[in-house]
Amino acid sequence: MLVAAHQSDSISVERQVRTTRHAIHSSVYELSKQQQTIAVWDQAVQELHSPSTNWQWVNDEIGVWLYQLFGHDQVYILDPHNAPVYAMTDGERASADQFLRVKSDLQTLINGVRDPVHAEQNRQNRSRLGQASSVAGSGDEVDFDAHFLEVLGRPAAASAMKFMPSTAAVTQERGREFIIVSVRFLDSDFLKELSERNLIDGARLSQLDTAMSSEKALPLTSDLGRPIGYFIWTPELPGTKILWVLGPIAGLVLATVVMMMALLVRWLRRSMLELRASEAHAQHLASHDVLTGLPNRSLFDERLDQALVRTRRGDKLALLTLDLDRFKQVNDMLGHVAGDILLREFAGRLSRLIRPTDTVARLGGDEFALVQTGIQDRHDVEALCARILEAVRQPFDLLGRQAVVGVSIGVVLAPEAGTDRAELLRKADIALYHAKDEGRDCHRYFTNSMDESVKRRALIEEELRTALGSGEGLKVFYQPQVARTGGPMIGLEALIRWEHPTRGLITPDQFIPVAEETGLIVPLGEWVLRQACATSHRWPDLFVAVNLSPVQFRSGGFAQRVIEIVRECGADPRRIELEVTEGTLLDNDEFTRGALDLLRSAGFRIALDDFGTGYSSLSYLRQYEVDKIKIDRSFIQHLGHAADEDSAAIITAIVTLGHTLGLTVAAEGIETEDQKLALAAMGCDELQGYLFSRALPEEEVAGLLLNSHRVREPVSEQSPTP
Repeated sequence: MLVAAHQSDSISVERQVRTTRHAIHSSVYELSKQQQTIAVWDQAVQELHSPSTNWQWVNDEIGVWLYQLFGHDQVYILDPHNAPVYAMTDGERASADQFLRVKSDLQTLINGVRDPVHAEQNRQNRSRLGQASSVAGSGDEVDFDAHFLEVLGRPAAASAMKFMPSTAAVTQERGREFIIVSVRFLDSDFLKELSERNLIDGARLSQLDTAMSSEKALPLTSDLGRPIGYFIWTPELPGTKILWVLGPIAGLVLATVVMMMALLVRWLRRSMLELRASEAHAQHLASHDVLTGLPNRSLFDERLDQALVRTRRGDKLALLTLDLDRFKQVNDMLGHVAGDILLREFAGRLSRLIRPTDTVARLGGDEFALVQTGIQDRHDVEALCARILEAVRQPFDLLGRQAVVGVSIGVVLAPEAGTDRAELLRKADIALYHAKDEGRDCHRYFTNSMDESVKRRALIEEELRTALGSGEGLKVFYQPQVARTGGPMIGLEALIRWEHPTRGLITPDQFIPVAEETGLIVPLGEWVLRQACATSHRWPDLFVAVNLSPVQFRSGGFAQRVIEIVRECGADPRRIELEVTEGTLLDNDEFTRGALDLLRSAGFRIALDDFGTGYSSLSYLRQYEVDKIKIDRSFIQHLGHAADEDSAAIITAIVTLGHTLGLTVAAEGIETEDQKLALAAMGCDELQGYLFSRALPEEEVAGLLLNSHRVREPVSEQSPTP
């Protein structure tokens, strides 16, 4: 009886020790996951990089939100130079200088994020532990460092993480990221949560071992190897309780002893069941998503591997990757709490649609995956996809408001597309990308042509990087722009060309989208600008027009960089014309307006390209100051046709509007003499097109200038690609 009681007490104490250690160390990783809900966010990146940051918004949506929802005691934000710009303590905004009190305690975390060597080591460690984190939709891994530390002499879970965009729509310069640092002290509300969750009595923290005889003391050591105190609590001792019950009855008759032994067995069985239940709960938390209760990535990988083994015996399965459409809008409009409710409800709807043999998991953010086993043919998959799409189209009730979202689905079949887990997930993601690219709220099957497209784009990216590094193959051609009557030449439009050493000419429509997706458009655009500046030196009487990509325009410090490049090249900014499209102005934010104002004040001329094709083109003339509008070629190509009188009316209206606003009006895509005469009669100030010249290398432009003031070349029946 004594031995059994002692063993029961030992098992109970050991369980509570394991539970306590697990809870303390899990709090560090949970802190970083909670922090990621804020750090990986387009709006946070834009707000922090804004010249006029709204600190009240930062306080409400970041500091106070982390405090109220997750109990973060302290939150700090550091700028790219590690200088504190924001602080929150105990739910109230504080002076940013408060960070100096904890800087020495948290410096290891900051180094672990900023220093490339430490950051790479952290990524490798997280990958080995299955804790890698990626930005939704982009694939970039989030740099963070989290540890159990001593902060201000108190044990705490602390995490530092870079602010990263959540989509490719927002970019920021590498090395210019802001850092968020969160601290949760373990001697505050954490003790209460630990006690309530794991039924631990009398929990307290002490720097010294002050445990009484009825208490247990667990020494705490920080991740840096420093002792930082003791966790003390009153352990549950079921064996001792049993002895107190059985002790007074020890002298009773044999029948009483037998009865008490039965009671002992019953209590011991209950203790073991409680222990097993606690361990099962801990295992469940380790393999399931905390928010939705679905299997996490590690458990999903295990289930998928098991299903793939059965495909070698003739079974078939479908792997589906799912991504919610318009989830970001829900977060932006209704807040992260509503976003969490949406994810839980979506997970519930998915779970009700699958069979017990199938598996659905949350991989992170709004990314989910599903394994459908035992399928006969595509009809089974089609039916499941139809049920999922229909279920998601039903409105979601979020905090009293209804939200309607969709879901994009990528599907890959096994063993048809292979039996390697990583390869199948990659192919399913490719199919998901195509579903989003082809309108969203639909499903697409993986095909080999999709893979070839991805590989081709990857090859273009790699070779474009090489070309940018060596400067070989990339050329700038120039298309002349002439005065109203067709001469003389008054300007040139710079157009990029890529002469590949083995594949010949690669058209801009093939490599410019890749450059925009990968960020290569920024160095590519700067290279074109430098070439245009050199050309401007050669012909100071001509202006040179350079096209700006929306991605290039929205990169951090773009306007200042343009001014700096032109100054370095010694060019006159008044002879450089920057052409922007409606996509550049689409966000209509203060950053766009400020950048345009800065460029115009530096002397650059701003031209609104492809004018008339966007639904809000007229509103842009009211909201932004530009110098020129270029009528889109789609209106020019039908000019003069009897069947199309609308084009002439539209062009006349645009010219009248532009002149009323004091703007220069240009037309592009002119290929016939009739078009030239009609545009001149309508009052167009500048003309451009194959009637005058195709895009030419710089040396051929010199020949045009020498020949005459009026440039014209014969136009073939099928004009080459501009």
